[in-house]
Amino acid sequence: MPRSRPHVDLTATPPAWFDRAVAAAPETGDVEVAGARVRWSAWGTRDLPTLVLVHGGAAHAGWWSPLAPLFADGFRVVAPDLTGHGASDHRDVYDVAVWADEVMAVAAAAGGTGRPVVVGHSMGGFVTIAVAARSGADLDGVVVVDAPVRRPDPESEEGLTGRMFRAPKVYADVATAVSHFHLVPPQPCENGWYVAHVARGSVRDVPGGVGWKFDPGVFTSRSGPNEASEFGPLLARAACRVAIVNGAESDIVDADVRAYMAELLADSPAGRAGVPFVEIPEARHHVLLDQPLALVTALRAVTASWHPVGG
Repeated sequence: MPRSRPHVDLTATPPAWFDRAVAAAPETGDVEVAGARVRWSAWGTRDLPTLVLVHGGAAHAGWWSPLAPLFADGFRVVAPDLTGHGASDHRDVYDVAVWADEVMAVAAAAGGTGRPVVVGHSMGGFVTIAVAARSGADLDGVVVVDAPVRRPDPESEEGLTGRMFRAPKVYADVATAVSHFHLVPPQPCENGWYVAHVARGSVRDVPGGVGWKFDPGVFTSRSGPNEASEFGPLLARAACRVAIVNGAESDIVDADVRAYMAELLADSPAGRAGVPFVEIPEARHHVLLDQPLALVTALRAVTASWHPVGG
């Protein structure tokens, strides 16, 4: 039986802070990684520390665009479109290790000062884990947001078992496409104005109308670690500070998953430095859509704790 889609009011009026944030036009540019062009957006000045925000599967940098300006007083904030997403090139085969290289290349090309902090949500959280394992010595730290080690990330699970990601439709116009946009995994969201924002940024012109920007091959043409259980060894090798953030009402990060991730990190370099686990109240898997300002506060608190006053 098809899964029902929880109602989301895409016509809801956004709050003033959201309108101000999305009005802050980012700087944009491209960097080439392994023969493909990677688009990035950035906010803040280059004399500030670097904060990289990594989107989830079938998403794009615009998922972070309402939040990025809220960090720009203290960070040079950079958000890439991973290849196969947004305005970046597509590849024949996708590899988490290459996506991790893209994150580091964007940080180097578009970032500010010092070693970057990398934050990743969902599939982007798995990419962030790979970044921490491969390039931890070059990072200030990473924050993994609702990425459940031991289970497939929800976008990849849908791409392998569902039809939406494997055979995306073409729609007559943007409004029709946006009306068909839904979150994966399905969940209600009271902030329909945020969902409408990311939906509008998810479409592009295609022959016959408009379609989604992401490449279905992201989910069907993958190499390297794919299932979340395969990321356990990478998380255990994280060679920098790590923080774990999840929605308190997340359907995919439960107490068992958190306990397992804590076990993996316990004897790692990250674990010896201490790993905060933060739950965002009233948030499900899509934490940044459900509780955007609470997530901003949590990320600010984590990064501030890594550099205490007088520390």
